[in-house]
Amino acid sequence: MTEANEFLYCIGCGAKIQTEDKQKRGYTPQSAYQKGIETGELYCQRCFKLRHYNQLEKVSTTEDEFLAILNTLSDKDALIVNVIDLFDISGSLIHGLNRFVGNNKLLMLGNKRDILPKALNDQRVSNWARGQLKQLGIHVDDFMLVSAEKRHYVDDVLAKIEAMRDGKDVYIIGVTNVGKSTLVNRILQSTGLDTNLITTSRFPGTTLDIIEIPFDDNSSLIDTPGIIHNDQMTSLLSLDELKQVMPQSELWPRTYQLNPQQTLFVGGLTQFDFVSGERMSVTAYFSQRLNIHRRKLAGADEFYLKHAGELLTPAIPQDTAKFVAKTIKIKQPTDVVISGLGWFNVSIASEVTIHVPEGISVYLRDPMI
Repeated sequence: MTEANEFLYCIGCGAKIQTEDKQKRGYTPQSAYQKGIETGELYCQRCFKLRHYNQLEKVSTTEDEFLAILNTLSDKDALIVNVIDLFDISGSLIHGLNRFVGNNKLLMLGNKRDILPKALNDQRVSNWARGQLKQLGIHVDDFMLVSAEKRHYVDDVLAKIEAMRDGKDVYIIGVTNVGKSTLVNRILQSTGLDTNLITTSRFPGTTLDIIEIPFDDNSSLIDTPGIIHNDQMTSLLSLDELKQVMPQSELWPRTYQLNPQQTLFVGGLTQFDFVSGERMSVTAYFSQRLNIHRRKLAGADEFYLKHAGELLTPAIPQDTAKFVAKTIKIKQPTDVVISGLGWFNVSIASEVTIHVPEGISVYLRDPMI
């Protein structure tokens, strides 16, 4: 970075311009930096894409800064829109959500409807998701399905937001990887807003930018940064590994007839041991890019050490996180969910052990399918 860069700031958001790290605030390519110097209009890449292409890039933040934003919501007079991931509802929820929302109305959007099997009708998915939220103690004023990636139901969401906001501001919140930025981009495209009216500003008390998209003269849609949930598998993965792990198309169930003392490896990320019970069907719902390998449980540890990162890929380096075993006694048909990765549907009473990197959540729920 040249010394001159240290004194130049983005005219959109005020971030200090730098040309070295694409992942940090204020980044702009060297060519754009030179052009900005010549024209007097120097934008960071994020603001440039927002201004000229209506394209909003994903930004994540620390827990403390995220909480600083959430703690102000109950003092607002606004509609709160929370985007969650239907692929991982519990893992993508914001802990203590209703406390942060206060007396404001809460619209919950279940995104990524397109990756769930088409055999499930929308009403069934919606009823199941509402049931999950109720069991988790989350009160919502309304719930809708959406597919930001495929642009399905975006206009319906806009109509619902308009009906619920009653002329007030709208805050969109969500953790990373739920598709929130994609949804906001779709809203930008659908509304056809003049990008000159979109503003980027610093949220008080943080180093974070918020995007304000005007609805009218008196109210705006405000997009906030997401937070990484460290108990999701995705928090341990590189960008290339995320592409392999996060489903990009409809989930296809893979069903295995397992005998006791057999195991399933999902890449090098998770191991499912069928410890005891009667022969049973286990159906795996994971990205099609992830290889699932079945073998005998005996010798599984040695097999993993030999093949992690090759046959079993992606794999978590041993110096990044050690694996822990969680033994579960299942009494009825159940989904065993590995947060941020996918789930196994277990069909009958049995005892299973799940191996995941330390800190990654495993939880049980009523079957989705």
